Amino acid sequence: MENTEDKTRVSKNSGSENLREDAKEIRKKARTFFSRLLNIREDTDRESTVEAVQKDISFKGHNAWILIFSIFVASIGLNVSSTAVVIGAMLISPLMGPIVGIGMAVAINDVDTLKRSFVNLGIMVGLSVLTATIYFFISPVKNETPELVARTYPTILDVLVAIFGGLALIVAKTKKGTIASVILGVAIATALMPPLCTVGYGIANARWEYALGALYLFSINAVFIALSTFVVSKLLGFPLVKYANSKRRKRTAQIASTVAIIVMIPSVVLFVKLLRQQVFESKATEFIENTVRYSGTETLKSTSDYKAKTIDVYMIGNTIPAATITTWRERLGEIEALKEAQLVVHQGNDQSQDINQLSTVVRSGILEELYVKNQEVLQNKDRRIELLESELSKYRGDNFSFVNLSKEAKINYENIEEIGYSNLITTNFQKTDTIPTFTVIWNNKLRNNELASQQEKFENWMRVRLDLDTLAIKNVR
Repeated sequence: MENTEDKTRVSKNSGSENLREDAKEIRKKARTFFSRLLNIREDTDRESTVEAVQKDISFKGHNAWILIFSIFVASIGLNVSSTAVVIGAMLISPLMGPIVGIGMAVAINDVDTLKRSFVNLGIMVGLSVLTATIYFFISPVKNETPELVARTYPTILDVLVAIFGGLALIVAKTKKGTIASVILGVAIATALMPPLCTVGYGIANARWEYALGALYLFSINAVFIALSTFVVSKLLGFPLVKYANSKRRKRTAQIASTVAIIVMIPSVVLFVKLLRQQVFESKATEFIENTVRYSGTETLKSTSDYKAKTIDVYMIGNTIPAATITTWRERLGEIEALKEAQLVVHQGNDQSQDINQLSTVVRSGILEELYVKNQEVLQNKDRRIELLESELSKYRGDNFSFVNLSKEAKINYENIEEIGYSNLITTNFQKTDTIPTFTVIWNNKLRNNELASQQEKFENWMRVRLDLDTLAIKNVR
């Protein structure tokens, strides 16, 4: 008996060992698979990448003219709010070169390349803003378009696009045989050109908040593209530039590290700030939709201000009790991202906060929303009325042109002398029905058998022509 138990125990231990061995083998194969799938070191051409980056930094001759023309194209696209035109301008813009050069230069401690990149980037930015300012100054169209407004301040999405776009760009550049389609895609996604055009619009029209906001957006995109280039270059082990003087190399390394830290710290701070703002706004919207509800009232408009930490809700209808508003505020404090926010409820029938006392912008927004809602309701009712009228006409049988029908009847049946139409209302005292009725006067020279044949054919033709089951025809000779 003991022998049997020992054998069973040994068998179980052996089975467990086999499972562990199989698991180790699977993990090993999985690591090998993903290592081969995601490894980019073997296919990285470091020397050619550095040469290509340094070549793209240069800004003179053809590049200068390409930049000027692309700025004009982008400005026109923003001016007329054409996304397609703006994308075309981004494809031909040479702005990427110096920005990638800065990231690469910091990564490999190349002071000369770093200086050249900063100088060329400064010239490019200056020329771009000058060209855009000239265009918007002479342009007769001064309106703020959605494409322009969208480039006046960075959001968390802009930062994320710049980070991942920059990573995609440098990875594509480091591959043997550069992937041009990726570089073009990054040029569109990171949108370096439109913000500079918006800066020109702000300067030309004295809209300094637009100019500063757009310049801020451009700076964020440029910083994160350069930062992505720096990180990938370090991870791929790009060799450091060697200097004959070891002191100079050490000093260069210190300068490069300082520049990297100066760039990284504000960028990380901005990223965290924008992330918190985005979370605040999304949570505020979610809170208003799910919590701020009361029977007999409707939310007309809601706004959230991250800086002031306020959430304003404009409501109309029945007066909301103070206890209900207090409950909403308590629930607001339970949400981590909104615990410091203050909920302000504006009620339309409250004399102290009458809707007429709201700001002009808010009132116009509310009226616009109400107008749009009423228009939608009216359009839906109109469509329903048209549908019902169409169905009713089909039911009554008058959904046709009597003039055209009579002409067709005369062409097909030349012995018809006269034709009339009316709706005959009948009842059996239980229900009332409307029957389309045609009165047809035939040529009295027709023989009886020929007349009967013509009348039968005419009735069949009318039923098919009008697609009616209930149809009455009175024949007169």
